[in-house]
Parts: sequence; C-alpha cells; structure tokens
Amino acid sequence: MGRVRRKLFGPWGIGVLVLTVAVGGFGLYWFQPWKLWQDRTVEEALPAGAQTPAGATSSTGASSPEGAAPSAPGPKTLAGGELISHEHATSGTVRLVRLADGSHVVRLEKLETSNGPDLRVLLTDAPVKEGTAGWRVFDDGAHISLGKLKGNKGSQNYVVPQDVDLSRYSSVSIWCDRFDVSFGAAELARV
Repeated sequence: MGRVRRKLFGPWGIGVLVLTVAVGGFGLYWFQPWKLWQDRTVEEALPAGAQTPAGATSSTGASSPEGAAPSAPGPKTLAGGELISHEHATSGTVRLVRLADGSHVVRLEKLETSNGPDLRVLLTDAPVKEGTAGWRVFDDGAHISLGKLKGNKGSQNYVVPQDVDLSRYSSVSIWCDRFDVSFGAAELARV
C-alpha cells in the first residue's frame, strides 16, 4: 500500500496537482464566475439643471411641454437611444448630454445588465446590429473608453474627454474588454 501512495504523490503527481491548482486559479481569475451572482447598483444624479427632451419624461415623472424653452442655460440632451441586448440581457437608455460649461457626459439611465469582468463604457462609430452580428464590432473602428462600468444596474454619468469630436461617434456599448464582446449597445439618435 505504501508503494501506491508514493506513485500517486511522487514528483509527477505533485507536478500535476500544482498545475491543476494553477490553471484552476487562473480560470477563476479570468472568468470571475461569482460576478454572475453579484449586482452593483449605482444611482448618480442627473447633472444639475439637465433638460429633458420635449415630450420625454424626466426622472421626476413630469414631461416637458412641446417647444418649451429652458428656463436657464443648462445641460442639454444632444442624442439618445435604447440599449439592446448582445452577449447578455441588457436594457436601459443612453443620453449624450452637453453640460452648461460646454463639457459632455454619456448618461446611462435605468441600466440593467449582467455583471462581468472588465466591463467598460465605449463611445464608438460602429452601427448597432441586433443578435450575434453586433457582439464584436465596437472595437473595430473609432472608439473611446469612457471608463469602467460603475455598476451593472442604475443610472450613471461618464465624462467625455474635451478633445473628442462627437460627430465621429454614433453609438455606445457596454463592452467586456476581457473577452472583446458587447453586453449591450445603443444607437445615438440626434435630438
């Protein structure tokens, strides 16, 4: 019986055990499967004084009358769209907002998606396509990472760098940089 034990845990057995533990540890780090059961909700306020597009509902539930002029200069929605699902079920809206100081933010509202490793918000020039045809296109052309996704649920703001030519970009993607795949995306329609 002593000989059998030595053969199982001899130099080769220990090497295989160490390799198995290392590969398993790397796999857990790379895929981070526990994130599938962890949600992170982030609720950031809409920038102060933001205008809601005519006929749209504000975060307070009130709608702005058609053609109503803003009471004071402030943030203005330039473009927006609805998120569609790609690799993971994703919903919510995206708005490109110009703030009173001339800077811009991309705002995700009522976002609902899966959590995952290395998720980012990309501003891109790629067209939004439904189904698997749209999963991998957002890093092929011009794109800018606006930072890591703050939470997989809620409403959040992402600052657009000052030197960005917004006329070059037409969509926003919730992008998994680890696996080069879109969780969901929205076409930015000009308001």
